[in-house]
Amino acid sequence: MIGKIAGRLEYRSTDHVLIDVRGVGYIVYVSERIMVGLPANGEQVALFTDLLVREDNLQLFGFTTLVEKEWHRLLMSVQGIGAKASMAILGTIGAEGVSRAIALGDWSAIAKAKGVGPKTAQRVAIELKDKAPSIMAMGGTVAEATGDAVIEPDTPAPTRRAPVRQANPAQAEALSALGNLGYAPGDAASAVAEAVGANPDADTPDLIRAALKLLAPKG
Repeated sequence: MIGKIAGRLEYRSTDHVLIDVRGVGYIVYVSERIMVGLPANGEQVALFTDLLVREDNLQLFGFTTLVEKEWHRLLMSVQGIGAKASMAILGTIGAEGVSRAIALGDWSAIAKAKGVGPKTAQRVAIELKDKAPSIMAMGGTVAEATGDAVIEPDTPAPTRRAPVRQANPAQAEALSALGNLGYAPGDAASAVAEAVGANPDADTPDLIRAALKLLAPKG
């Protein structure tokens, strides 16, 4: 399994790039959101990857964060969502957008992706709702990943990557705190997602307070 790839960006097409690693070119499919943030041809690039194995084809899909990679894998587990639809969703609203939409049950945000209808979007929101807390608590970009790359370039070089906004670290801490208070993971994730949407730069205490207000009984 190729989980991460680093090398020289040779060329880009509409939906994929070719990365040269020690003289071997790897075709990696990426979303539109990632494509626009990649470095110029000839420069170094690194991506987390997921390998899709089919009877007659092998395809690598590239991501700048572990959160995005994990959502791709989970999205494809839903009936009606293949690799193309998953990449369309991630390219349209991004990994954080997917986390927020699924935690809040906002299927309309998912349906904005090309090729994803309302019924399929609703299925995604329902089937993956319980997965949202653990994914929202994840973090990590390519530059932050520890250990050696699965495939490395011959000559170490500064790696440029898409300017992806990192997840608010307070989000994971707030989810943990609410879990310790006895709130169900799904309810906690929905409240935290809504709180983060209202104030993306909030620290942990602010997120907890905002989430608790949202979780408080109404009336």
